[in-house]
Amino acid sequence: MLSSLRERGEGDREAVEGSSNTRQSRPIMITDPPRTRQDVETLLKTLGVDTKAHSGGSLIVRSPNTGDVIAEVVETADAKSAIDRAQAAFLQWRTVPAPKRGELVRLFGEELRTHKAELGRLVSLEVGKVTSEGLGEVQEMIDICDFAVGLSRQIYGLTIATERAQHRMMETWHPLGVVGIISAFNFPVAVWAWNAALALVCGNAIVWKPSEKSPLTALATHAIFERALKRYVNEGHDAPEGLSTLLIGARQTGETLVDHDDVRLVSATGSTAMGRAVGPKLAARFARSILELGGNNAVIVAPTADLDLTLRGVAFSAMGTAGQRCTTLRRLFLHDSIHDTLLPRLKAAYASVKVGHPLEDGTLVGPLIDRAAFDGFNKALDEARAAGGIVTGGERVMVAGDDSYYVRPAIVEMKQHTGPMLRETFAPILYVMRYSTLDQAIAWQNGVGAGLSSSIFTNDIREAELFLSAAGSDCGIANVNIGTSGAEIGGAFGGEKETGGGRESGSDAWRAYMRRATNTINYGSTLPLAQGVQFDV
Repeated sequence: MLSSLRERGEGDREAVEGSSNTRQSRPIMITDPPRTRQDVETLLKTLGVDTKAHSGGSLIVRSPNTGDVIAEVVETADAKSAIDRAQAAFLQWRTVPAPKRGELVRLFGEELRTHKAELGRLVSLEVGKVTSEGLGEVQEMIDICDFAVGLSRQIYGLTIATERAQHRMMETWHPLGVVGIISAFNFPVAVWAWNAALALVCGNAIVWKPSEKSPLTALATHAIFERALKRYVNEGHDAPEGLSTLLIGARQTGETLVDHDDVRLVSATGSTAMGRAVGPKLAARFARSILELGGNNAVIVAPTADLDLTLRGVAFSAMGTAGQRCTTLRRLFLHDSIHDTLLPRLKAAYASVKVGHPLEDGTLVGPLIDRAAFDGFNKALDEARAAGGIVTGGERVMVAGDDSYYVRPAIVEMKQHTGPMLRETFAPILYVMRYSTLDQAIAWQNGVGAGLSSSIFTNDIREAELFLSAAGSDCGIANVNIGTSGAEIGGAFGGEKETGGGRESGSDAWRAYMRRATNTINYGSTLPLAQGVQFDV
């Protein structure tokens, strides 16, 4: 893999605007951008989105690939009324048998398969993912639909032993209510699908507030869902109006969703700062939350690690999606015995990857989402230098003009676990440190506010098991010999501490979208009380 990366990366020409410790060159244009707006309009039309929804509106959408305006989206005028309609839909949908609810999700998965190429390309155009990642995001939606369809026939409770003769005790699970979904730009459709597919088969109505940076993929996904809903009704099933609602807007729209009393659960993906604002509001009205917040993820590379395997795992985890995944690798702890072998190979890999327009063949690193992300990238590198860090990479790469922000991923060698290393910067910066003992490395890994994803590369079973034990990683995701990113939908996804504690997607994450009732049935003719209590009247 890495040899092919070097071959594809040869001839890349870079521009320094945000300096490096290692090299400088003049700004040179690498590619001519495609006709982005025309492509977007064609895709939206193909996917069934009304032109009126993305023309002449107040929400300006720019493609990070070129910086060009690609749409002016119409914002939702009355979010409260839309949520009211969702509540009315819930009251009907909750009585539909779960396997029949699953049939709607099955049809949605079919429509996604049909339109995977178009929606995947739209993801690439709107948020800058390389082609394989745009398609992979849609595949993730398809996968969670498959999971949810199976779940619709497996929602279960327990039969529980009771101390009372001729009694039965059990638990049952019921639909919860309206589920609000607030998604982020970096996974503009997949994370919505994680929530929506489960919420629907669990009997809930859904209201989606996408990032204002990625409303077009939301419009397209909603249109695809409406097509599935039409097929569902044509098959003879009942589906209420307002079952799936899309709210387009900025912060105030999200606040309406969070504050509405009929929204019983809000799943919110974003920064830790966003979670600190949303969480208390939901708690104040005793609503539930699933918070998927920041990640400051780490990998430990032990003496026995397979370094070829490690190099591939680290490279994707740290550079994929231009460092804009919540599971992106941001801190790398290398044992003294392999540090001087692995680090030069890693630097070579970083220098070889092609940075460019995400739809160009061979591109592995696309753009940062906007100028604010670029500024945050440079600020973190400046702080790292001030703390004694040695920066390799980090230059601005001129691909499509001044209004798009491409960068060469940066490696920062740090002497101490300090400064910007302790917080998440949503950009491709990898901080590297030496370690001597595994206990020291685990302490550094756990010594940050976030607790999302982590990994160790080792062939020592004792080290692997320690890392996965209660004395090891404190993250919601802990891996061995794979990187920190690229989770499958079958496992529950989420993290601890400032990551928010929520869980989405697989395993038993479905329980968050339902309410539990404990039931006791007396099929005898006496009324014994629990704990031997006597109350004779």
